[in-house]
Amino acid sequence: MRRFLSGNGLSLAFLLLFLLTLFGQSLAGHADENEELLRHGMPEVGYLEFVGSSRFLVDVAENWQSEFLQFFLFILATIWLIQRGSPESKKPGHAGVGSDGEQLVGSHARPDSPAWAKVHGFRLWLYSNSLLLVMGAVFALSWLAQSLAGLVVANEENAMHGVPAEAWADYVVSPEFWNRTLQNWQSEFLAVGAMVVLSIYLRQRGSSESKPVGTPHLTSAVEPE
Repeated sequence: MRRFLSGNGLSLAFLLLFLLTLFGQSLAGHADENEELLRHGMPEVGYLEFVGSSRFLVDVAENWQSEFLQFFLFILATIWLIQRGSPESKKPGHAGVGSDGEQLVGSHARPDSPAWAKVHGFRLWLYSNSLLLVMGAVFALSWLAQSLAGLVVANEENAMHGVPAEAWADYVVSPEFWNRTLQNWQSEFLAVGAMVVLSIYLRQRGSSESKPVGTPHLTSAVEPE
């Protein structure tokens, strides 16, 4: 057990943080929802009713889709785009998907390489792009969940004000939907861009996301010293 915990500490720590903050969000959201209901003279809702509601789902899905979009675009961009000096980038001159030899696929695979790295054709293509495909799929599903849950919430509010219900196609092109969506996207892109640029000049000793402290600014972490 100790070996398992030490060997998976990073993923386990962030899984725990995710669960704790999701639970905290549900408690805070439940309290906020009941305060809003009381202001309108309506009965409170129970905790389980709230976490199964569209109001809770839309907030969760809204954050998920922006996070997975961030990683989807960053993975895609780092195939072809270079930032000299950043440990988040390949070194100049190495843009692209790389040769079979560099990627250890097909006849270049090692005995301990994943099974699908040793094959050819569609299975090799699928495995070679599996990280990007999964990130993109989670983004698309989260975006869809956000739009559907957001539509339910919007129509509940429309009903309270005597406004006709919207169709999904109208809601996903509405200013309200894109205002909420773009608020998250712009913050994610800023965070990624800041990480790429700041990691050129700033250091954090011991972190794999930073170059060694004494590495010259314009030397990428993957470049030979």
